[in-house]
Amino acid sequence: MLYWLLKRFVLGPVLLVLYRPWVEGREHVPDHGGALLVSNHLSFSDSIFLPLVLDRRVTFLAKDEYFTGRGVRGRLTATFFRGVGQLPVDRSGGAAGLASLRSGLAVLRRGELLGIYPEGTRSPDGRLHRGRSGAARLALEAGVPVVPVAMVGTAEVQPVGRLLPAVRRVGIRIGPPVDLSRYAGGEGDRFVLRAATDDVMRAVLALSGQEYVDVYATVMKEAIAAQREAAEHGRTVELPTGASAPGGLRREAGPGEPAAGAGVAGTSAVDDPAVGVEGRRGSPARQRHHRRPGVRGGGPAGR
Repeated sequence: MLYWLLKRFVLGPVLLVLYRPWVEGREHVPDHGGALLVSNHLSFSDSIFLPLVLDRRVTFLAKDEYFTGRGVRGRLTATFFRGVGQLPVDRSGGAAGLASLRSGLAVLRRGELLGIYPEGTRSPDGRLHRGRSGAARLALEAGVPVVPVAMVGTAEVQPVGRLLPAVRRVGIRIGPPVDLSRYAGGEGDRFVLRAATDDVMRAVLALSGQEYVDVYATVMKEAIAAQREAAEHGRTVELPTGASAPGGLRREAGPGEPAAGAGVAGTSAVDDPAVGVEGRRGSPARQRHHRRPGVRGGGPAGR
């Protein structure tokens, strides 16, 4: 199989020598059975370095444009992405997005590892952004462990827009599975999915040490592009704010305080279920936050 050929004999040995990836917490990845690896997303190379350091095969969800290119280059690109264990995901949302998630669910139910990026796209500014709820939906439907992962240094190796990677050491931190048992059976409730997603993002944040901003990465990417365009015309555009703990939740509770994220706390959003792919779900106006009646939003927090 091309995956193992590339990993063991072609790309793998070269990458291990050049980049000398260090790993913490590899023991948290199950030796067998389905599991969801949920990671921050800094670089195109994240999907290469994480599988490189694990003994088991990892399948990732990737935007379908990688699989539909034309000509020789398009066919080679599609062959490469299939070979390194990626599945095409339709980014248009709605029924197509749900069908893509079903492909990921099939991987988990076969007892395999599935990698996913809950931010939905590479971070446009190096910070960790609000997670989309597709990862939580997959985990609850499949009943598999959710293992948080932090990629370290990959943004410097291959930042967005850079074709050829630089050579420098990278790292991977893997944490213990996130306990989502209290949300069991709630995969059809968007507020439950929001809370579960925030728990997962909090675990990723603890590993990555990034600054967190409670804004979708796709929204921030569009805002940064708008700011650059405005600057070219001598105008000023403010970027979205939202520095807080995941989902607007409070900081970690101190002695005598209620636990952060207990119940379904924090602001909630109507999420596009498609997650783990680079894509956009409409403009910022389509991603308004909605507060559930009777649920308090958290104040400023954290990191």
